[in-house]
Amino acid sequence: MNFDSSRRRVLAGLLLCGSLVLALSHQHSAAAGAKPAPELAPQAIEVAPGARLPLYISRDWSKPLPDVERVVIMLHGHARNAGEYFSIGLAAQAAVGAIGQSTLILAPQFIDPLDANTFGVPADVLRFTPTGWEGGGAALGPAPISSFTALDAVLARLAERTRFPNLKTVVLAGHSGGAQVVQRYAIVGHGAARLAQAGIALRFVVANPSSYTYFSAERPVPSIAANCPRDDDWKYGMQQLPPYAAGRSPAELERGYVAARVVYLLGARDNDPMHPVLDRSCMGRAQGPDRWSRGHAYIAAMRLRDQGTPNHVLYEVPGVGHDGRAMLTSTCGLAALFDRLGCVQADPP
Repeated sequence: MNFDSSRRRVLAGLLLCGSLVLALSHQHSAAAGAKPAPELAPQAIEVAPGARLPLYISRDWSKPLPDVERVVIMLHGHARNAGEYFSIGLAAQAAVGAIGQSTLILAPQFIDPLDANTFGVPADVLRFTPTGWEGGGAALGPAPISSFTALDAVLARLAERTRFPNLKTVVLAGHSGGAQVVQRYAIVGHGAARLAQAGIALRFVVANPSSYTYFSAERPVPSIAANCPRDDDWKYGMQQLPPYAAGRSPAELERGYVAARVVYLLGARDNDPMHPVLDRSCMGRAQGPDRWSRGHAYIAAMRLRDQGTPNHVLYEVPGVGHDGRAMLTSTCGLAALFDRLGCVQADPP
């Protein structure tokens, strides 16, 4: 058989398989009663040739921005409402006054096939399964690129000193599903090294996630963990790590995470064990009954590890439940994002 003819048949088969995956994923979303994202971000960054990630950005970063000293990246949750989180970032920036004047606000968007169909996005825009992006999963199209690789591309752009000659700090922040991305990226992400080489500090702000990644098999609710065979698999533990993390051991990943600057934000009233978007899988329930309990249990467990957590901080936001805007524009939210004074570090109960 002619080689070119064979290659064309293989490529056609791959395209057909990709189309079937997208169609099935779209059908699954529709069958589950899922809703499309409320909007599509108006700009994008090229992650790889022929693959772009949508995003919101408060300034034109195609030219040098010598006045920018801080960048705050806001990650949306399961609703993929990047516009809302961009708005929250702008509100937080306005609330800190002069401190925020040298800040750039970014909000990437991880769309799914339902969003792609609803908004008629071009074929080169990355789209993911509805929750796969939260753990660094590969895109369904146009190429199997990890959501973490997409974040690498954003941080690599910020590390370019010709564009950002005076950038000092990048803050990667997320609430709920976005906080799951931030916590996992803080463990396996490559972007911190690129920023460090440019002399730029990176901070992770983890606000009210449904679950965390543990470095041991122990869980706060061992009776549930004992009957949960996938409890220690990624994204909940160190087994079955994603391809993105290839070549690094759990011990190496833990050392990197402990060295990272991490701020945990917990809403004191985010304690509903039946919240509609709480992870109620056995993997989630093994970590505790609700987000508040899971957060305190995880932070306490990490402090008891051999290395402790000297670079990790816990802030608790009184009177706030599962509300991204209230969390990230609170006194403690502003301290996490902008180093504004006024928030006292909390201790696990």
